[in-house]
Amino acid sequence: MEVKKELDCKGLICPEPILYIKKAMGEVESGEIVKMDTTDKGSLSDMSAWARRTGHEIVEQTEEGGTFTFFVKKK
Repeated sequence: MEVKKELDCKGLICPEPILYIKKAMGEVESGEIVKMDTTDKGSLSDMSAWARRTGHEIVEQTEEGGTFTFFVKKK
């Protein structure tokens, strides 16, 4: 998977990770992938709801050592 932009949102809490991914989506082209790392457990539900609302697709989501990683494809 080719990642166009990476975001380090570790240590930030809601709504900051959503604000960062929203901004990043405005900076990439349709079909490109943005990777975001966060430590906020609330991001699990926040990202799912945000993706449904905006039409972007979470193509992969992982958790390792308290860090949640999202790979999001721009619609």
